[in-house]
Amino acid sequence: MPDIHIRPAQPADLTTITEIYRDAVLHGTATYEIDPPDQAEMTRRFHAITTDGFPYIVAELDGAVIGYAYASYFRSRPAYWWSVEDSIYIAPEAKGRGLGKRLLGQLIKDCTALGFRQFIAVIGDGHDDSASVRLHTSAGFSHSGTIRASGFKHGRWLDTVLMQLEMNGGAATLPEKPPLRGDTF
Repeated sequence: MPDIHIRPAQPADLTTITEIYRDAVLHGTATYEIDPPDQAEMTRRFHAITTDGFPYIVAELDGAVIGYAYASYFRSRPAYWWSVEDSIYIAPEAKGRGLGKRLLGQLIKDCTALGFRQFIAVIGDGHDDSASVRLHTSAGFSHSGTIRASGFKHGRWLDTVLMQLEMNGGAATLPEKPPLRGDTF
């Protein structure tokens, strides 16, 4: 897509981010959320992620936000602090144009620079032909497992696929300190 600009998300983007996510909740199966959160809740989530220092980015076309992505801890317990999880959502009119690949590529760069060791994708409605599985495979993620019938949405059971990408040497070396945390482990 020409003229796509990837940049850090700002609070002013949250109206559009909320609309993009609302569509994903109501019409998609990538998220297992059933009721779309309002802008106040999306603002709370945005601040929780960005205050912790995680990347939260948007893609713009001609000044309009058409997709967003962010990374956050895979799980909050201290032993997971070296693992990060991504979330990527694209506006319906912008899907299928390679925007997800650009957003994911930027998240990988940002999370590598932060010092994370494992990048985890938790893919709702995951199957070999899903756009998210194909996207993560093309970025070098490997299949780590499938949780069968783990969600029920739009009248059907959905599988969750786990995919993983090692960064910064993965498990080959011991870390000195957790990313985004000042304490040693």
